[in-house]
Amino acid sequence: MRTINVVGIQQVCFSDKKKSFEKTQKWIEKACAQKAELIVLQELHATEYFCQTEDPGKFDLAEPLDGPTAQFLSQQAKNTNAVIVGSIFERRAAGIYHNTALVFDKDGSLAGHYRKMHIPDDPGFYEKYYFTPGDSNGFEPIQTSLGKLGVMVCWDQWYPEGARLMALKGAEILIYPTAIGWDKSDSHDEQMRQKDAWIGVQRGHSIANNLPLIAVNRVGAEADPSAQSNGINFWGHSFISGQQGELIAMADHQDECLISAEINLDQTEQVRRIWPYFRDRRIDAYQGLNKRYLDDK
Repeated sequence: MRTINVVGIQQVCFSDKKKSFEKTQKWIEKACAQKAELIVLQELHATEYFCQTEDPGKFDLAEPLDGPTAQFLSQQAKNTNAVIVGSIFERRAAGIYHNTALVFDKDGSLAGHYRKMHIPDDPGFYEKYYFTPGDSNGFEPIQTSLGKLGVMVCWDQWYPEGARLMALKGAEILIYPTAIGWDKSDSHDEQMRQKDAWIGVQRGHSIANNLPLIAVNRVGAEADPSAQSNGINFWGHSFISGQQGELIAMADHQDECLISAEINLDQTEQVRRIWPYFRDRRIDAYQGLNKRYLDDK
């Protein structure tokens, strides 16, 4: 069996990058003590979630691909002999910024990066103001010493097309660094519907593609700097699912913690022999998927 020990870090974040790094390093050290081979951090983990407001000053938080956050992650990967999936607010050029996941191999080298493809724009999540959609690698797995990682970011997790393309290109595990939470004004029932939908759609990606999946969300309440809303209560619930969507590990909604699981990558082959979705796909009948909308005309 080809197994890997996967650990996700669910934590609170701070406006001060140094403070965030210090906390993240402590959690990485705990993951290392659990013999982690793959460590996954949440979306934009170096700072608070700054997209609650449209503030031109926040662009000062952006970094190049080899900036301070990348250097920190590279050193952590090398120190722990683990593959690390992290996240940065990337400054690609003047006026071009991305929400970018970085993957560092065990030797600290940059194995690859993924620029978030689907960019939301909703109250409290004004990401279109900050981020240009990814246009370089598309949905391309990142090759590491552990295998091919299908890394996407947050809002990407609601779209089956991205997960499918990653799977068709040989991804062996789907990975979603995330920052998603509740509007405090929503009812408890509505909050539960949102959280359950978030878990359910991703378990569906596991099932439909026979791939293990890890989704790592941040936790804790973050105020709206503009004071125009109640802020965001990030709902945690980071989880790992197996090739048939079975929940292997899950965090709660409020505590910082590690989630961990031993993933058997070879199980994908066995499950696909029983559930041959790829064999039965009607690739001759899917032409409409590259259209925005199909009307009756």
